[in-house]
Amino acid sequence: MLALRGSLRRLSQALVHQVCSSFTTGHSQQEGTFYEFCTYYLKPANVEEFLYNFKKNVHLRTAHSELVGYWTVGFGGRINTIFHIWKYDNFAHRAAVYKALAKDEDWQERFLIPNLPLIDKQESEITYLVPWCKIRTPPKEGIYELSTFLMKPGGPALWGDAFQRAVNAHADQGYIKLIGVFHAEYGLLNRVHVLWWCENADARAAGRRQAHEDPRVVSAVRESVNYLDAQQNMFLIPWSFSPLK
Repeated sequence: MLALRGSLRRLSQALVHQVCSSFTTGHSQQEGTFYEFCTYYLKPANVEEFLYNFKKNVHLRTAHSELVGYWTVGFGGRINTIFHIWKYDNFAHRAAVYKALAKDEDWQERFLIPNLPLIDKQESEITYLVPWCKIRTPPKEGIYELSTFLMKPGGPALWGDAFQRAVNAHADQGYIKLIGVFHAEYGLLNRVHVLWWCENADARAAGRRQAHEDPRVVSAVRESVNYLDAQQNMFLIPWSFSPLK
């Protein structure tokens, strides 16, 4: 009997580890690939100047690492804010990129040094794609929504399945396209970001009203919110040089 109880205990522990790993240790994390979320809070008078200067010199920065997307915050967050996502193979790759940028005289002189005074505050967050989602390409140019969820402590073993069902229930409605789901590794923990594309803000609003009348969406969301502490949505406007438009 004791041997049976010991076997069951070990099996239970293995299953819990497996469930947790299925959400947090997907292919991208196992391979080392991660995404850095960078947020720049600019002084109001300097936004246009900063964006114009980055547009002129973006090729100097993307020569070192891959830019996923570059947006300004339209509403839903602090205005005069720039939000951008960069992809790295691993932490050694990121360190090598920043070391190379520090030695890149063109980047330093033409963009970084002249534009640093325009930035009021900077934030960086390291995220991994969840294993059941890859970065997708939008069908055409549009607008973006970044939905950020602060989940209850306990990790994906507690809320991962319910969260996935809620995201997929909205995605299945068709009024928005899922671009990526990211789980924070460094920054505020238990935070998950969902990046959506939509043709325009009015199409998103109409689709969302319709989705909230679908019992499948309602059921999935009700289950997921049991594990939710806070949520924020930001309306993002892509810039012409952003790969995600």
